[in-house]
Amino acid sequence: MGRPQKIRLGEILVQQKLLTEEQLALALADQKKSGRRLGRVVIEQGYATEQQISEALSRQLGVPYVDLKYYNIKRDVTLKLAETQVRRFRALVLEDNGETYKVGMADPTDLMAFDEISRILKRDITIAVVTESELLTTVDRIYRRTEQITGLAQELEAEFSDTVVDFGALVMTPGLEEAPVVKLLQTVFEDATQARASDIHIEPQEKRLQIRFRVDGVLHLTTEADSKISPAVVLRLKLMAGLDISEKRLPQDGRFNIKVRNVQIDVRISTLPMQYGESVVMRLLNQSSGILGLDKIGMPAAMLKKLKEVIHRPNGMVLVTGPTGSGKTTTLYAALSELNTLERKIITVEDPVEYRLPGINQVQVNEKIELTFERVLRSALRQDPDVILVGEMRDGPTVETGLRAAITGHMVFSTLHTNDAVTSPIRLLDMGAPRYMVALSLQLVLAQRLVRVICESCAEDYTLMPHQHEWMKFDYGDQVDTLRYRHGRGCTHCNGTGYLGRSGIYEMLVMTQPVVEAANRDDPAEFVRAAREQMGRNTLRRHAAQLVVEGRTTVDEAMRVCSQTVD
Repeated sequence: MGRPQKIRLGEILVQQKLLTEEQLALALADQKKSGRRLGRVVIEQGYATEQQISEALSRQLGVPYVDLKYYNIKRDVTLKLAETQVRRFRALVLEDNGETYKVGMADPTDLMAFDEISRILKRDITIAVVTESELLTTVDRIYRRTEQITGLAQELEAEFSDTVVDFGALVMTPGLEEAPVVKLLQTVFEDATQARASDIHIEPQEKRLQIRFRVDGVLHLTTEADSKISPAVVLRLKLMAGLDISEKRLPQDGRFNIKVRNVQIDVRISTLPMQYGESVVMRLLNQSSGILGLDKIGMPAAMLKKLKEVIHRPNGMVLVTGPTGSGKTTTLYAALSELNTLERKIITVEDPVEYRLPGINQVQVNEKIELTFERVLRSALRQDPDVILVGEMRDGPTVETGLRAAITGHMVFSTLHTNDAVTSPIRLLDMGAPRYMVALSLQLVLAQRLVRVICESCAEDYTLMPHQHEWMKFDYGDQVDTLRYRHGRGCTHCNGTGYLGRSGIYEMLVMTQPVVEAANRDDPAEFVRAAREQMGRNTLRRHAAQLVVEGRTTVDEAMRVCSQTVD
């Protein structure tokens, strides 16, 4: 196809029966009032999906529709257009066919964009239709800042190579936003956001400064630079977080907010003195991503139904357990947003407050002024709450106050660092909680982990190795050989890892009458037996194996997360 003809989107959608005449009239009125594009108005009103509109354009213009989610992008071809041009024209170079380029356009009726792209590429172009949201996601992934980070780090290196630098003077310099250290950090944050990183690790080694990102729970090296730049980078971060820049011998922590591409990111920073300088780890919390609902966290339907029933009770305690970074806070916030109505008073006691929740009273613990979990919890109980969230059950007094609150008419949520659901009540007893209070207050324990999900763009079938076969056999016996297994080959969508995103796996212990009776007796072995009997097959391992069978994760990933192999 040559240059596309100018067509009216509304007419096409009516013609292809995606819209009625009435809906088009309403959408056009909305468009006139708001000034937004018609396609966007139609999607927001729920008349048609983005994909349906793209497919309708594809049929009308006689050009292919390309689903970028499953398209293996060739990075060197895509980079023929600069990122600014790609975002301006909403177009992506997909293929180099020698004489022509194949270009994916979100709006193939944009004749000006078509002419401009042909001029820039100095070749004829053929068109494919792509959805705008997938195009923007792809752009974020392809135009990563890795090379730019390395270049800025080298620029900063050159600046510090000749003389002894007064870092204090550097920071006070006017026009600092142009300084290489600031540009370097800005680029690091942009790259981390595009890579969907949850943490940035800046680690000084003997000769190199190493920058790593944690993506989907696994660390990846992003860049290495000369260790000379390390003090300047750390100093700048300390200033941003309002930390003491003269203190280099003690650990410090703080937080600051940055805006990356109009997205508000809350950064929690921790510094730790190491052998070759201060190591900095930053946790990135995307405030605009919103809180997930309970239905979206990946919990099996039967478990979800039980959890909803328990959290709507007037009193009791619900514990979520698992190691750091296993998604406990996400689950608890999802439960809170389920309960967040005008009729309920909700107070949270956290260290630190991770996400701001409208309509909920959140308190930040501060050990320096002795504002501890226990002290805030005691005061919170005098504020007449219906629901209380305690960030973590850290010590005996906090546990006891929390359990007492659960007995006296409050619903209490909290987290605990234990490996599974069964050992959590025993851990409370070890922390000095009276046995009768644990048995009376505790309603439900949820243990969880996060497993990486296979990248749909490069998923393919594979055959199990003997050790993987053995692991699956534990749950599926002789069925193992009849099941289908998938893994990700690795592509541009997942940066070659074969995984994209994560999903929760869960196990649930409900404190039923037999479990409560066992908890009241001084025999841990009997309690464990009763608890395991109650849980049945609702275990972490079983849920992970189920995700393998559904083709959502790999056996290796399930084994890594469950950390248990069967001989």
